[in-house]
Amino acid sequence: MEDINEKAAVILLAEDDPGDQELTRRALAEGKIKNTLHIVENGEEALDYLFRRGKYSDPKSSPWPDLFLLDLNMPKVDGRNVLQQLKDRPDLPHLVIVVLTTSSQEEDILRTYNLGIKSFITKPVDFGQFTKIIHALEDYWFQIVVLPK
Repeated sequence: MEDINEKAAVILLAEDDPGDQELTRRALAEGKIKNTLHIVENGEEALDYLFRRGKYSDPKSSPWPDLFLLDLNMPKVDGRNVLQQLKDRPDLPHLVIVVLTTSSQEEDILRTYNLGIKSFITKPVDFGQFTKIIHALEDYWFQIVVLPK
């Protein structure tokens, strides 16, 4: 297994809210895992990034994410539709998808797990709690779990 400390982890955040983007950026900056954060502001951009379309066609500037943090409630294409389109593409490389959203609807939880997510997390509004969650995600996905290359 490649030591994650040797290479920055690539994290893709699909989030339309600038405040939540900044919270995530700050929480990741305070973490102990070296990372490169790429932010897309809606589901359409997320799919373009993952399918290497348009401005995301160059893998050097848009590398495959080690972790994909996905909000459900976004403009253009919502997170649920993003998940459905990813599920319909088994040719894509392994992707760790964590839903990070304000929703706590049982229907969203069940549907997204059925669409292949690895974790569903309801965003806390408190920055301290949010930071703890982001750090726990980093620890779990980059230091504890062994993933295929």
